Amino acid sequence: MPTKMRLQRFGKKGKAFYHIIIADGRAPRDGRFIEKLGTYDPIARPAEINIDFDRTLYWLQTGASPTDTVKAILAYKGVLYKNHLLKGVKKGALTETKAEEMFQEWLQAKTAKVNSAKKEIELGSKTEAKKRFEEEAKMKQARSEAIAKKNAKEAAAEARMAEEAAVEEAPAAAETPAAEEAAPEAAE
Repeated sequence: MPTKMRLQRFGKKGKAFYHIIIADGRAPRDGRFIEKLGTYDPIARPAEINIDFDRTLYWLQTGASPTDTVKAILAYKGVLYKNHLLKGVKKGALTETKAEEMFQEWLQAKTAKVNSAKKEIELGSKTEAKKRFEEEAKMKQARSEAIAKKNAKEAAAEARMAEEAAVEEAPAAAETPAAEEAAPEAAE
């Protein structure tokens, strides 16, 4: 029975979440599995990976073959490197203590690299939010200026209309008494 390390998909459409499992190579993707080794959440930034290191290493040593994606995840977590070092110990090229020291050095360097990447992501999101806020403030100011200009034009138009109405009413008021005087003469 050829065993494979692969991903089992969960989650909603567009929001995938995976379990890292050991399954028979002939079983369907989301079908029966032998053991669950961990989880992988690609939606989180950076991607969130939880894995049972010892069991995954055991399955690698017993011959389970990982898929390409799982292989990349295991390389990221250091399981493949640890397996490589343990093969060197079995061949006599390294001692166990030297292999463990090399792995711990790699693990510290990897942790520092991941933490710096997380900080960059946080800093990038903060600067992006600040930039968006500034752009929104500029747009808001431009809109308020446009509205103020529009209101000033409307006020000027209303003032002109009021002046024109006052000018029209003044001659009309002056003509009205003359019209009334003409009307009595016509009545005679």
